[in-house]
This record gives sequence, structure tokens and C-alpha cells, in this order.
Amino acid sequence: IKNFPKEPGVYLMKNRSGRVVYVGKASNLKKRVNSYFRQSGDTRYFTRFLVSKLDDIDFIVTDTEKEALILENNLIKRYKPRYNVRFKDDKTYVSLRLGIKDRYPRLTIVRRPVKDGALYFGPYSSSQSVRKTIRTIHTIFPICTCKERVFRNRERACFYYQIQKCMAPCINGMVTESEYKKVADEVVLFLQGKNEELLWDLKREMKKKSDCLKFEEAGRIYQKIKAIEATLEAQKITSYQFSNQDIFGYFREGDRLAIQRLYVRDGRLEGGKADIFSGQILPDEEILSSYVNQYYSSEKFIPREILMPIEIANMDLLAELLSEKKEERIQISCPKRGKKRDMVLMANKNAKIFLEKMKEKIEDRDELLRALQKRLSLKNLPMFIEAFDISNISGRNAVGSMVTFKDGNPDKDHYRRYSIKGIEGIDDYSMMMEVLLRRYKRALKEENLPDLVLIDGGKGQLNVACRALKELGIEGPDIISMAKGENKRDDIYIPNRKNPIRLKGPLIFLLQRIRDEAHRFAITYHKKKRRKETFDSLLDSIPGIGVKKKTSLLSHFGSLKRIKKAGLKELINVKGIGKKDAETLFHSLHNKK
Repeated sequence: IKNFPKEPGVYLMKNRSGRVVYVGKASNLKKRVNSYFRQSGDTRYFTRFLVSKLDDIDFIVTDTEKEALILENNLIKRYKPRYNVRFKDDKTYVSLRLGIKDRYPRLTIVRRPVKDGALYFGPYSSSQSVRKTIRTIHTIFPICTCKERVFRNRERACFYYQIQKCMAPCINGMVTESEYKKVADEVVLFLQGKNEELLWDLKREMKKKSDCLKFEEAGRIYQKIKAIEATLEAQKITSYQFSNQDIFGYFREGDRLAIQRLYVRDGRLEGGKADIFSGQILPDEEILSSYVNQYYSSEKFIPREILMPIEIANMDLLAELLSEKKEERIQISCPKRGKKRDMVLMANKNAKIFLEKMKEKIEDRDELLRALQKRLSLKNLPMFIEAFDISNISGRNAVGSMVTFKDGNPDKDHYRRYSIKGIEGIDDYSMMMEVLLRRYKRALKEENLPDLVLIDGGKGQLNVACRALKELGIEGPDIISMAKGENKRDDIYIPNRKNPIRLKGPLIFLLQRIRDEAHRFAITYHKKKRRKETFDSLLDSIPGIGVKKKTSLLSHFGSLKRIKKAGLKELINVKGIGKKDAETLFHSLHNKK
């Protein structure tokens, strides 16, 4: 530490195995890191706890504190340190896209708007609310839902036309482009919130039809007006100003912390979401600062105002960073009074309720895992479970899968897929041995062994698993296998016991859930591999069809079956496929059986 520079940067704390356990940032690296080891320095409990786990500290110097803030976030994502809070949900907000440049525009849900000349509405915090909005729009405005390529194969109007939810632009003569555009313009007004203007236009159109004695058409417009008014009434959610805000709240109990996010869009409270973190030893302001930094680092919509429950570390610096990203001024504040403070208190209250609900679930889960440990005579409480499965057809396209469950829930960040390499023919035992050896050689280096290993199979597969771990000198994890027995009931096999164990109720349901997830993951990978082999083997034999053209064909048609069904004109319309390629492809595919 004496040789550390007095410059801004990021420090990486490592344990005995060289694994990064904590990433921090500092305006002065030497001063900050040195404070961990001085008695008069950082006296917080988590500091003393952290220091006892350390063996080495590395650092990376940056030019500015802002660069250190960005780098810290990137390194947390890369190393997933045990003692840093990690935001795992990388989904972006959803938006609605209306392709106004298309002949017959349709509404679609997208996560990343692009500059393609279309109109985008949103972003919306909840994909569920967006789908509800689309259903409402299709009920009121009969715009089409089909992709334009479907039009070419359509011979008669679909079911949606029959129930008056589509104008059937796919059928010649059903509707003109100008008539369809008029409805699309109404959709735009509806989504832009210009509902008074829309209702005024519709009422004027209804009167016009009524004056012309076209009472049936006037009646349809009247029903549309009533539907819009009912929708607007349902959308009058409380708001104090027409703005976009994200409001954060939190509640802590011991080492468990819940962080709640509320979303206000165009002055309406649209919903919220909470995350819970356990084993947290960091102070509140540091956790919230790291959480907010990670949350907005992905391609998420950044509102103009962010409300925090407490003053967080680097608040001004973070506001400056987000302002640069959004290219407009972003304000991060901690309100002390007024309506904004009330919103923060509401977020805190939601965080407390969420943590209390999760606490009940955690207690039930812990009781279930203790019961499983007792019933199967396990050495370890199975908080960390890894399950394995093999999938192949007659030895071909053989794959293995590993799924991870922590605290009774799937941890998809640590799922792994294995392509079986050196084994020919049907030999499930050798395949399982290969997968287990590959997995646990790595786990030994990373010091990341599970409490329980679950194998899909019977006594034979169990023996293979025991042999694999023994070969690597691993004694820590418990090992069980699971297979269908008499009356299609699941039997559980454990080492050094001849007869299987049969579980009932929640215990067997938990193991079945884990086994089925491993099976699903293996089957999905196997099918993907098989499809690729079939697709590649057929198209590779056709002259002039390379990787790019294969990709274009698959993205255009979606499957090999549809490519085979396509006519010559359809093949020519594919991007990157010329007339000569289309003719060669068409004749080659239709000569093959």
C-alpha cells in the first residue's frame, strides 16, 4: 500500500485464491486503501470483516473520479464480487413502435428504439402494462397485427377482420391506404395523450355521418368514443406534475436490504419493482450509490429527475455522468419535505412490505431445505445446488447441461452448457463423467463448490458422479441422483445405500423442479445444435450460399421448412439473395427429398 499512487482509480481486493471479493473507487487510492488498515481509519464493521478475508489488493489508475465511477461498475459486472451489491436485472424499458413509413403501419413492442423513421412511444416500465395498452388499442382502433410478409401469402381475411379488430389491408380492395392512415393517425393521437383533440375529431365525424343518415357508421364511431372515454377514466392515476421521475426507497433489517423503484411517466405513477439483497455488510449510502450507478449503466431510459431516500456517495458526480449520457441535465436529489418527500416515503414503505413478504418466504424455504437435509441424511444444508443432465439422440449432437439453484431459486447467471467432445455412440455414463470432470476441475480452481450435486439418472449415474469427484479429490459436496421408478414415481438414490428413497410433498416437488430445469436446459441446447446441423448441412451443399446468405435466409423466413416452401419471387426478395442465387437455391431445394 506504501507504493500506491495518490491518484483517482479503482482498487480490487482479493482473497487467498486470487478471487476478487470487493471492488471500490477512490479519489486518492493510497489514502482510501490505507484507511482500511489503520486503527484510526475506517471503523465501520464491514471494514474489519472485509480485511480479515483479504490476501492481496490490486489497483487501476484513472484520470478522473468520473472514469473511476464508470470503471467500478464495469469491474463489478465482470468479477461479480461477493461483498459488492449487484444489480442483476439488465432488461431495458419497453417502448411501442408504429412504423409510419410502412404502407400499413402496425404497433410492435421494442426494447431498443432505433433511428428508422418510425414513431416510438414510451418508454414504459412494465411490459405487462404495454401489452394491455396494445390490447386496448386493437379493441378501439382496427389496425393490423400481421407482419407485411404475411400479406403475400394471405388469400382471405383472418379472424380479426371477422370480429372487427382489423381492417384487412392484406386483402386487395378491403381498405384504401388513406382510410387506413386515418385510423393510424388516431392511434398516434391516442398514444401522444392528445385525447381531447381525438375525441373532438371523432364527435365531428359522428355528427357528419349522422347528418348523412349513415347511422350504422355513426354508431360504430359512438362506440369508439365511449371506449376511449372509459380508458381515459381508468388512466387517471394520481400525479402532482407532468414529469418523468424515478423514485428510490429502501428498508434494511440486519444484513438484508430491499430497494424499491417507483416509476412516474408523464406525471402518472406507472408502477414499480423491488430487489432484495442478503449478506450485506456495506453502509446504506454506499449500497444505494453502487445500485443506482449499475442500474443506469445499461441502455435504460433516464428520467430528468431521480429522487433518493438518503444522501448517497458521489451524488453530484453520478448526476453529471447521467447528464452526459442522456445529453440533458439530470437532477438527483434527496427531498426533505413536500410531495416529493411523500413519494420517497411511499417507496420506503413498499420496500419494507416487500422485505417482510420475502422474509416469510425465506423462512419457509430454509425450513424446507433443513427437512431435505434431514430426510436424505446430507452433510450440508443444500443452499447451493448444481444439477446435471445429458441429452442426445443415438449418441448424435450429445450435450450436457448444468443448472444452479441458490437458496431454492434458479441462478441463471451460472447455468452452463457442455458440448460432448470425445465420445462416440450411446454412452451416457462416459458423457456424464466428461461433463462432471470439466465442471469440477474449474470449480476447484475458483473455490466454488456446491453443497449438493443432483444427477438426472439412476444408481449407475450416481456411481459415475461419485467416481468423478473422487478422481478430483473433492469430498465436500453431497451427491444424489433421481430417476423414474415403479408407477412412474421418482426414486432418489444416495451413496452407500442399496434401495432408493421416496419423498413426498414439497421435498420431492423441489427436487423435481430442479431436475426438470436441468432437463429443459439440456433439451433446448440439443435442439439448437441439431437444427443448426440440419440447416448447415443442407444449405452448405448449395453453390453460392455462404454464411451471410444463410443468416439472411433464416432471419427472413424463420426456419428451413419455410425456405423450402418459398417460391422463386419470395427468395429473390430476401436481402443479399440475387436472382441467380434464388434460382440455384429453389432448384436445389426442390430436387432434394
